[in-house]
Amino acid sequence: MSSFHIKTNRTFTLIRKYGFIFTLTVAVGGLWYPKLGLLVIPVIIGLLLYSFFKGRFWCGNICAHGSLFDSVFLRWSRNTHIPAFFKNKWLGIVFFGWFSAKLITKFIKVAGIYGSASFFDKIGMVFVGSYLMVTILGGTLALFFAPRTWCNFCPMGFMQRLSYRLGKNLGVTTLTDEKVTASRTEMCHSCGKCARVCPMQLTPYTQFTDKNQFDDEACIRCSTCVENCPAHILTLTNEKTADVLKKNVSIEGYENRQRIQALVETVRVLKEDVTEYTFKFTEPERVNYKAGQFILVKIKNDPEMFRAYSISSFNEDGTRVRVTIKRVPKGYGTGLISENFKVGDTVTLEGPMGRDIVVDKTAEKVLLVGGGIGITPFVPIVKDLIDNPGSVKEFKLLYGANKADELLYTDDFEAFEAGSSAFEYRKIIAFDDAWQGRKGFVTDHMDDIDLSEYKVYMCGPPPMVGAAVKKLESLGVQSENIKYESA
Repeated sequence: MSSFHIKTNRTFTLIRKYGFIFTLTVAVGGLWYPKLGLLVIPVIIGLLLYSFFKGRFWCGNICAHGSLFDSVFLRWSRNTHIPAFFKNKWLGIVFFGWFSAKLITKFIKVAGIYGSASFFDKIGMVFVGSYLMVTILGGTLALFFAPRTWCNFCPMGFMQRLSYRLGKNLGVTTLTDEKVTASRTEMCHSCGKCARVCPMQLTPYTQFTDKNQFDDEACIRCSTCVENCPAHILTLTNEKTADVLKKNVSIEGYENRQRIQALVETVRVLKEDVTEYTFKFTEPERVNYKAGQFILVKIKNDPEMFRAYSISSFNEDGTRVRVTIKRVPKGYGTGLISENFKVGDTVTLEGPMGRDIVVDKTAEKVLLVGGGIGITPFVPIVKDLIDNPGSVKEFKLLYGANKADELLYTDDFEAFEAGSSAFEYRKIIAFDDAWQGRKGFVTDHMDDIDLSEYKVYMCGPPPMVGAAVKKLESLGVQSENIKYESA
């Protein structure tokens, strides 16, 4: 089982990636050239000004020590849970008081030699000493716990909070303070990914305000959650923009989202690492969902977490739903499900959700492209197009896998093809010398289809989806006719 907290890229700009050079210059170089410590003065002024308007934005985007923790120490850190002791507000207050007293005492001593040749060296050395202390203490905590452990009680962080509160009380932050914002919380997968990647180990998805914003003062606005959100609904925006998003972003496909109680009715192993789960609804007893939608499966209570899985069953009577799950090595969610879900267990679901690969049946021609475990939503989609085609007169499925023995539901698709003159099924294998059928990648088998009148729906690994989008666009398919979900 993988750790709850994930190591992921946190350095999205050159400042964040290489800002640690400033820290090492002052903390180490300052031992030989003490005046380098004077460079800390504009840093303090800068972070106080920034925080007045933008909260702890400096910590997450400019701070040189933050760069050291995220760019250097992260790779060796245990990256485990930060003990509550270091997050206690009283520790922050006490440490700030002690730290401030020490600095003031040193400044008073140095003031006695004002005007001497060594005055600025002595002043600089005060800052060099503090920078070196933070580097050593913060670095040690980064290795033993998590990279940003220090940031929970950092004196500069404490000062930023005070400055930020002043800015809020004066009403100047409404337009300048960019917080983590969900375009619409109805579209959140509640997967906890934002919490798992957060350097400060916060839980944004559980704390959005009625304006769909995350309002925790400890947030450093680093955009790590934004970059890693599977639903792609997070941004850093101000309150005014958040209001606009809430009013204008459509929740089509999510308007019927509800909490569902269900029983694990069957557990069927399809492959060594692929298992099919059927859930029977108990409350409510019927739930209507569309082919191409997905469902959330609850995997944890504290904090409450779900995993999103494509629905691999056709909605015949609305009493059951099926998902097909590929266990990922060291996967957090798939590990919990495979270890804990047994026939007869009660589980919590949420949904139905999604619109990206719900087929527009006003189209006459449709191309479906599936890769790996991303084939699962196409089982109900193909059945639905056969039973309820609308205006669709022709539809094809390109299914790519690395090996022939990785193919899923091929008997179902072959049966669909045999029973419908409108449907064509193409299996494509990338790395299997014994395979006698179509070889290569799905992108290699698009050229022989005149796609000018097709609408395309894809689900698969991000590299496959990305390559397929480029290929389709090169073949003249308009971007508005390409819809996809990543598996």
